[in-house]
Amino acid sequence: MAIYLTKESKVLVQGMTGGEGMKHTRRMLAAGTNIVGGVNPRKAGRTVDFDDRAVPVYGSVADGMRSTGADVTVVFVPPAFAKAAVIEAADAGIGLAVVITEGIPVHDSVAFTAYARAKGTRIIGPNCPGLITPGQANAGIIPADITKPGRIGLVSKSGTLTYQLMYELRDIGFSTCVGIGGDPVVGTSHIDCLAAFQDDPDTELVVLIGEIGGDAEERAAAYIRDHVTKPVVGYIAGFTAPEGRTMGHAGAIVSGSSGTAAAKKEALEAVGVGVGRTPTETARLVLDRLEATREATGDVTHS
Repeated sequence: MAIYLTKESKVLVQGMTGGEGMKHTRRMLAAGTNIVGGVNPRKAGRTVDFDDRAVPVYGSVADGMRSTGADVTVVFVPPAFAKAAVIEAADAGIGLAVVITEGIPVHDSVAFTAYARAKGTRIIGPNCPGLITPGQANAGIIPADITKPGRIGLVSKSGTLTYQLMYELRDIGFSTCVGIGGDPVVGTSHIDCLAAFQDDPDTELVVLIGEIGGDAEERAAAYIRDHVTKPVVGYIAGFTAPEGRTMGHAGAIVSGSSGTAAAKKEALEAVGVGVGRTPTETARLVLDRLEATREATGDVTHS
């Protein structure tokens, strides 16, 4: 099992014929992703060869969906065209749009996330690494060779920290890893992923990676308190960040005590989430929680 993305997913790539689109389409194919087409209205009707795979190019998302049954699109278009690309995908009725593009104006993100939600399209991102279900499919730019299939679910604001925790816990493995993005407006939240992992029978523990700024992690803590029965381990980036200064992602700004790493850590620990101060310490907490859970349930079938 997995959340949002499986080996059955049929994936389009908007912007596949551009430099980044070409590079990452090749990597996604190598990871086993069922990429069924690219989208570029100026190159419709052509095919692009990726090693031993020829991928057709369609003039629109709707054309691609009609021809292939695609249910996922990955967006690699420049920031100025991202809003139109997502709205096109939502109008076509795609189920999941993974928006990798960074630098999208916030007012565009507000518009297309609201539009997609109204149309029933889930947005991952923008400004995110995408998501991966190891051994099944990879939609985005997450390296596919740093972990293996397993029973940990991961949701993260940070792409780099997603990769690091995947690597730190590579011997355990992951059900699905979701990079939701760190912009002020994102289409899928920590809470959305927590709910999906809670319902996934093959996810045993959830790792939640947050960062300074905003209140997403505090809201996630309240949701965990009321709805999540599986163990959760957290990591918050930014313990040493100075107050009142933007750090990294556009959403990572701290004002006074609001949005600090310490405040987020306190909120999560108050609902039973173990929070590490470094990625390595976080990985150790995961191992400790897994061992404690399995001893309590008498489950010794997983290593």
